[in-house]
Amino acid sequence: MNAYVFPGQGAQFSGMGLDLYENSEVAKELFHKANDILGFEITKIMFEGTAEELKETKVTQPAIFLHSVILSKVLGDTFQPDMVAGHSLGEFSALVASGALNFEDALQLVSKRALAMQKACELQSSTMAAVLGLEDEVVEKVCEEIDGIVVAANYNCPGQLVISGEVAAIEKACEILKEKGARRALVLPVGGAFHSPLMEPAREELAAAIEATAFSTPKCPIYQNVTTTAVTDPEEIKKNLIAQLTAPVKWTQSVQNMMKDGATSFTEVGPGKVLSGLVKKVDRSMETISASI
Repeated sequence: MNAYVFPGQGAQFSGMGLDLYENSEVAKELFHKANDILGFEITKIMFEGTAEELKETKVTQPAIFLHSVILSKVLGDTFQPDMVAGHSLGEFSALVASGALNFEDALQLVSKRALAMQKACELQSSTMAAVLGLEDEVVEKVCEEIDGIVVAANYNCPGQLVISGEVAAIEKACEILKEKGARRALVLPVGGAFHSPLMEPAREELAAAIEATAFSTPKCPIYQNVTTTAVTDPEEIKKNLIAQLTAPVKWTQSVQNMMKDGATSFTEVGPGKVLSGLVKKVDRSMETISASI
């Protein structure tokens, strides 16, 4: 069974999507449509922008979404997923690829999500940190014992967990985690505490937009970040998508469940190969493929 997975924020690079634009009429049409929907020329930034310009939240999230979704459309009949999943933002790409959301509605939601998260980041000084080489339970316990907001946010693969929260609480957690034997506990260059309670204002804002959007039954199950199990019911998909902003991304568990349910290969659709690497860390023998045209 073919599992298709879609990357999240951090996979962007200058020149992304240009080969799609130059080689496919389908891609060209969708990129032009995206410029109209967003109200600015995102293609110009994707194709020619600096790393700095691409890091702007209002650009990063739609850019990665566009690269992934347009690539899945260009693949045409060869794109035959039996199951899909996306890492954080990538969940929106997975929903379009599986037919649960249409391109236009999803892009508008991604844009609203990016701006709402940016606003939430500006309300309070917050950050994230990557913790390597410790059991999940050890990291969770340290987070619970710290005064202030700090939570497990991204379960990326065994031995790699990202924590999220207030700056002082994150710094304290990193100190203790190193004492507990973490190979690394490194504060990340991100704008805020994604997938933590500090994203509550963004969750509320996005909830209204998601509720007002039409979702369909996907043509294959989606393994969502919040539940990690196969979901096909549109109402449940909506509920999980709303919860996602303040809940952890349970990527390790999602990949394990996809394997348990029969996945024999994982194809990464979008910029970079980060997810392929994470899948290999869950099961070294699993076949991973990077989609390209």
